[in-house]
Amino acid sequence: MKHKILVTGGAGYIGSHTCIALHEAGYDVVIYDNLSNSSREAVNRVSSLIGQPIEFIEGDVRNTESLRQVFAAQPFFGVIHFAGLKAVGESVAKPLMYYDNNVSGTINLLEIMKEHDVKNFVFSSSATVYGDPETLPIDERSKRSCTNPYGQSKLTVEHILEDLAASDKSWSLIPLRYFNPVGAHSSGSIGEDPNDIPNNLMPYISQVAVGKLDKLSIFGNDYATVDGTGVRDFIHVTDLAEGHVAALNYLKQQPQSLGFLPINLGTGKGTSVLELLRAFSVVSGQNIPFQFVDRRAGDIASCYASADKARELLGWQATLSITDMCQDTWRWQSMNPNGYNLV
Repeated sequence: MKHKILVTGGAGYIGSHTCIALHEAGYDVVIYDNLSNSSREAVNRVSSLIGQPIEFIEGDVRNTESLRQVFAAQPFFGVIHFAGLKAVGESVAKPLMYYDNNVSGTINLLEIMKEHDVKNFVFSSSATVYGDPETLPIDERSKRSCTNPYGQSKLTVEHILEDLAASDKSWSLIPLRYFNPVGAHSSGSIGEDPNDIPNNLMPYISQVAVGKLDKLSIFGNDYATVDGTGVRDFIHVTDLAEGHVAALNYLKQQPQSLGFLPINLGTGKGTSVLELLRAFSVVSGQNIPFQFVDRRAGDIASCYASADKARELLGWQATLSITDMCQDTWRWQSMNPNGYNLV
């Protein structure tokens, strides 16, 4: 029997790639997404890539009745929860919106899961919960603190999951703490399609390369790093998707509930902004103009993962290189200069 998985936010960047990986691993997928920061076209393309229609329900995780109907209609083995707002700058400007969507929405989802006795939950968390790390690489025991409302919303959900696990031993709750997802599906048909000006480095670089944006602004060149620019752990979105499949496979194998089990998903290697820029320039054959500007408030010098726990528990590790990430991003961007907007 196929295990059925509800993927909230499944039309988004990481969600859409994960739906393909889940299908390939033999899971039955239902996408639940309000399309506030994603596209119906992404769902159509996922269906094309897997060679069959994928079940899609338009709905918001804060809508109790809509969720109730979804859970009443079919039995789920578990939920992968991606549905969340994710722009750091926007979270500073609109904190209430972030807490409402990311925290209240998750509480509502967990309440409905509890009503229907679905107790397997994989949560899209973030390395932002570690704040400015005291030591590198960052492992799951590292101190958690946040420098913005987006990160705080992820950390608040983690605290809620910890409390839930302590109160009820029948839950298995795995927050996957992602480092910096980049790249696109190797077909070039799905990828990251940010609204307006990109908040993240890779889509910004690729939009400069394709001529949509004039130049890249690099925030700070005086950090204590290899070349003065910030260092991050970039991970290919396809590797990240496989991490979610590995988490579900691990859940299936357990004779008892796991409680609260946080796991990092990263490569364990840091790459500077300038190193990523040069790699992308080589792959794309494009000159990518840039300028150095002042540091951003809240930015940290270096951040990269210890991915040992994912390897030991889940049998998962990242396999794709910075060159792979740049090649796949460039393929997606050059094939889809306007993203999913087909006009």
